Amino acid sequence: MVITLDGNTLTLEEIGQILYEEASVEIRKESWRKVEESRAVIEKLMAEGNVIYGVNTGFGKFSDTLISPEDVEKLQINLIRSHACATGEAFPESVGRVMLLLRANALAKGYSGVREETLQLLVDCLNNGIHPVIPSQGSLGASGDLAPLAHLALVLVGEGHAIYKGEKMTGAEALKRAGLQPIRLQAKEGLALINGTQAMTAVGVISYLEAQDLADLADGVAAMTLEGLQGIIDAFMPESHQVRPYPEQQQVAGRILSYVEGSQLTTTQGDIRVQDAYSLRCIPQVHGAVQQVLNYVREKLLIEINSATDNPLIFSDSGKVISGGNFHGQPIAFAMDFLGIAVAEVASISERRIERLVNPQLNDLPAFLSPNPGLESGLMIIQYVAASLVSENKTLAHPSSVDSIPSSANQEDHVSMGTTAARHAYDIVQNTRRVLAIEAICSAQAADIRGTEKLSPFSKNLHKRIRASVPVITEDRIFSEDIENLAGAIKKEMWSKELQAVTIGKQ
Repeated sequence: MVITLDGNTLTLEEIGQILYEEASVEIRKESWRKVEESRAVIEKLMAEGNVIYGVNTGFGKFSDTLISPEDVEKLQINLIRSHACATGEAFPESVGRVMLLLRANALAKGYSGVREETLQLLVDCLNNGIHPVIPSQGSLGASGDLAPLAHLALVLVGEGHAIYKGEKMTGAEALKRAGLQPIRLQAKEGLALINGTQAMTAVGVISYLEAQDLADLADGVAAMTLEGLQGIIDAFMPESHQVRPYPEQQQVAGRILSYVEGSQLTTTQGDIRVQDAYSLRCIPQVHGAVQQVLNYVREKLLIEINSATDNPLIFSDSGKVISGGNFHGQPIAFAMDFLGIAVAEVASISERRIERLVNPQLNDLPAFLSPNPGLESGLMIIQYVAASLVSENKTLAHPSSVDSIPSSANQEDHVSMGTTAARHAYDIVQNTRRVLAIEAICSAQAADIRGTEKLSPFSKNLHKRIRASVPVITEDRIFSEDIENLAGAIKKEMWSKELQAVTIGKQ
């Protein structure tokens, strides 16, 4: 599978194919023409002696410092080395891979003034599985993701470090093993490689893709919990959702009804009780609101991944070179804060359903779903873990975008903190996956106690998937392993895609 990049049409689904299905990429022919024309503008203006920011001037507060022609190349490599000062744990390989992709796509738009060979090396690194080692901390999210992207650029010039075929090595060695040659940066190219929002956007795309999967899966897990607690299905009937016409709320309610269709465990108003607790009754309202946020985040990411976000921008049609602020990450900072808040709520309501499954004061099941209550604690402490993760999410969900610290001697006096927002959203997604795994473990155990033969066809399938990673609980054991095994299976297999297919044509 080959994905063609032109800087304008990349989709989130295609990024998923490049991430998870090892699709390769190529640059569209028309884009090569635009890249060539953009580069020609830079070379023409330099030959004429024009002053261009970042080409023959310093950077940031040094923008008024002129650079002599003989030092133009040295300026670019100095930029990469001096800005490669990110710190902390390295991003996952997947983030480095998406950063390569997004930077290549942005340059393919033809507004950055790079040479063809520079863009081609980005593509070659991506297609050969050379993933730069990029420390995760140190970006302010305005002037772009300078520090993280500088670590990416180091590999292109044969410096820094990369992961190649599972092994960490120098950038030079990784290029050599893949049969590639490092580039020697020319005027503007260093700045074009590091001035952009590709770190925050890469983390954001991965967080979104995983969050969307979890939000969809949460509907299925909640449906099985509804059965385990003999929940009332009246709250999911279409009439009440038609009079509050949020499409996402209606869709979630429709999915839940489809998921429990054929169940012998669900009830109606008055059978056992008149109303369920909010964590059951309000699933469409809460999960639906999460889907609204995901739609917003998706829209912003689609724009950002197909944007020119470096500075200055080269307009070959007019010959203009414009210094602006497209590197400012505010749109993604807001989106990532919003994403983190929404996914934290997926975990929050899930933990409340976990409590209802294990608390003997809230159901008629054995206390803490224990096979021998008292002698064996069962799933008592697993709820503690969920509560801890939910609490941690609350601190991570504090908006990063409300903060700003001036930099570069106050020249860059307002920044987005968008990369911090994206990193926090990513961590919230990982925590939430574990909370959903815990709910699934408890829900599956409740189903075994009630009788799996009474489950809906959908829930029988979901129960089977859970039991492939987590055997039925017959005695106390190390439940940490169950949580990690199930969370790992959910992440690897993207269960929600199969689960949603069950409801096609039923909504």
